[in-house]
This record gives sequence, structure tokens and C-alpha cells, in this order.
Amino acid sequence: MSWRAAGAALVVVLTAGCSAAISGTPTWPGARLERVLLTETDFPPGVRYERVVKEAGQPDSAGMPPAMLSRPRGCSDALTRDIAATAERGPGSAAEYVVAYDGARMLVTVLSWPLNLERLAATALRCAEFRTFFDPSDPGIPMTTTKIDGPRPGALVYQQTMVLPGSSSSIFFSFENIGATAVFGIAFPTPDPSIPVKGTLPQTFLDVIDKQAQRAQTG
Repeated sequence: MSWRAAGAALVVVLTAGCSAAISGTPTWPGARLERVLLTETDFPPGVRYERVVKEAGQPDSAGMPPAMLSRPRGCSDALTRDIAATAERGPGSAAEYVVAYDGARMLVTVLSWPLNLERLAATALRCAEFRTFFDPSDPGIPMTTTKIDGPRPGALVYQQTMVLPGSSSSIFFSFENIGATAVFGIAFPTPDPSIPVKGTLPQTFLDVIDKQAQRAQTG
């Protein structure tokens, strides 16, 4: 999404040749994000880390499959749509990365603007129980959105579970405001034996989000 992608590196290139060096700590949003973002060296060797860079002007959800239909309406992607609806866009507005363990794949985004946590909490409550389906004639797949405890009292953490016959599968969300900035994360259960470091959900996700939030507080 365009609101996720920070143009910090591009800004550095564009301004390097036309401004004099100034001492002190950079305060423009892109610089602050780069300073607090976790990097590959913050994770155990073998964990896969990749920065996500979106092209300027790329529309939200570009390259993503359309959201499934749901009852109540809009619940299948309600939390991420809430973020997109109130997002501040442009260079330096956000930065994100993907980190993958054997068993857990996470997308973590650091924003230069605060999230509307009240709106997100209301949406999660509205979509506490819903059904997703491909066609209105389908009976639908039961889904639940449940608030769970996280390591940080100011964060909203949710487990969203798809209930299938004889099994279930969950993804996890975390939202937290840290001063004028915010940290947003989503985690998927993704086995990958080629990664030598094991991860379990939700604990590995909560550990990563906690570490990222602590780093964001230093900025």
C-alpha cells in the first residue's frame, strides 16, 4: 500500500546534492523511521528479513487478491481498511519489512502518524463473529476476531480465526500508538523448513512487535 511505503532513501538522494551538511539529529519523518526500524541484525541468524518498498503512487492493495465477501459486510479486511481510510500518505509516512521464521511470517509497519485505535477496537467488536464466502449463495466460513493479551498494555492485539471442519487457522494483528507514531503488525502461520529458526504464534510475533515498539520509543 502507498501509505506503508516510505521514500526515505529517495529523499536522501534528491537532497544530498543541493543542501549543506547540518549537524544534529534528523527530525523529518523518513529519517526518524529509518532510525527506529528493526534491521536484519536485530534477528537471529537464519531468520529471513526483507524491507518492503512500494513505488510512489502505487494504489492501496496493488498486487493483492480482492477481499472475500462477508457477513456482516466488510469484515474480511475491515482492520486493514480502517488503517487505509485514515492513512497519511507520501514519502516518509511509513516504512515496513517482512520477517520470516519457520512457522511464522510477519509484516511489520512503522508509521509516522498515529492510528485511530478507537475505530480499530470498534471494528474488531463489530466483526467479533462473521462469515466469509466467495459467492452470496455459499454458506460461508465462520470467522472470529478475539482480543488477546500482549506484552504492552497500550497495544491492541487480536487473533482472527478461520474455523474449518475439524481444524482452525489463525492470523494475528497488533496496533499501537507510540507518541506521534505507530507500529502495526500482522502475522501468518507459515511453515518453511528451509528457515533454520523456528517461530511460534502468537509468541514470536508478540516478541517482535514488542522489540519494534521499544525501538520506536527511542525515536
